[in-house]
Amino acid sequence: MSYTRKMLGTAAVGIVLALTMSGCAGDGNAAEQTDASGEAVEAIDVNFGYIADFNGTSLLAIAEDQGLWEKHAVNITTTPFTNGPLQIQALGTGDLDFGYIGPGAFWLPASGQAKIVAMNTLGQADRVVAQPGIDSIEDLRGKNVAVPEGTSGDMILTLALEAAGMTKEDIKLVPMEPASIVAALSSGQVDGAGFWYPALATVKQQVPGLVELAENKDFEETVAFPTAFVAGNDLVADEPEKLDRVLKVLREATEFRAENTDKAIELTAAFNALDPAQVKADAGNVEILSLTELDELTEDGTVNKWLTSMVDYFVAAGKLTEPVEPTEFYTGDLFLKAGE
Repeated sequence: MSYTRKMLGTAAVGIVLALTMSGCAGDGNAAEQTDASGEAVEAIDVNFGYIADFNGTSLLAIAEDQGLWEKHAVNITTTPFTNGPLQIQALGTGDLDFGYIGPGAFWLPASGQAKIVAMNTLGQADRVVAQPGIDSIEDLRGKNVAVPEGTSGDMILTLALEAAGMTKEDIKLVPMEPASIVAALSSGQVDGAGFWYPALATVKQQVPGLVELAENKDFEETVAFPTAFVAGNDLVADEPEKLDRVLKVLREATEFRAENTDKAIELTAAFNALDPAQVKADAGNVEILSLTELDELTEDGTVNKWLTSMVDYFVAAGKLTEPVEPTEFYTGDLFLKAGE
């Protein structure tokens, strides 16, 4: 089994070039390996994108440590990204096979640009924050508010504005990459932001009086904030064996994470070269779901209810032109089948 990591910049063009020049893990000739049943099988090359936080990395870190890729005859190449939309773009060009997205990017698979192949966690890390002295969402009227567009930061900002009887037209929206938002908040260049932990922990070190105006829990009765793994449309349609093997890995890693959360934090920190205390704080903003829970939530239709409410939000927010049935973009049946 070959395990490779690629380091990329944040620009989409840079992503494509870096992936193209570095190539896939291995030499392109899949070697014969033994799978979990002891059968001799041909190894499959997989390019997997991730975000370097607990949600986006923990299952990959577990799979590496526990030898799950090797167990299922997968040669894995992992590539870090700064957000979900960039991964969806790379899936569309064929430069990635799988990726990870937060809830703010769910409108992209809902619009037909990818398929959600596995649910992951429920996020609790998103906030609308503001500089000291700004005490309410209404106080953001006319002020500069940064947001990484198409992310969960964008989503929670939209929901918070709506709850206050406002829209983005009432603020001066400043689209920014996540790293730029950390700098802009810390230096006072923007008045507020739709953003998330653990990056906000860095901001709070620079701005101790940073005010939190809204969080995920404020909207949990109407909208869930799930995170998920996605795959390219062509892969789901044409490469069932590749999809099944990866889903088997994700399922086993999911169960390990639920049963060994402290170890998962340790492995994630090592995978991303981060302070374990930082990763532990990040994991504190995550609702970890066991494999049994994910299966039950998929079988009883709860996941589809989450996705329906998100689709309604994205239609209202102008991201989607019309409602879409969850079965059009979530392959829950294949996730369950991989556990048989």
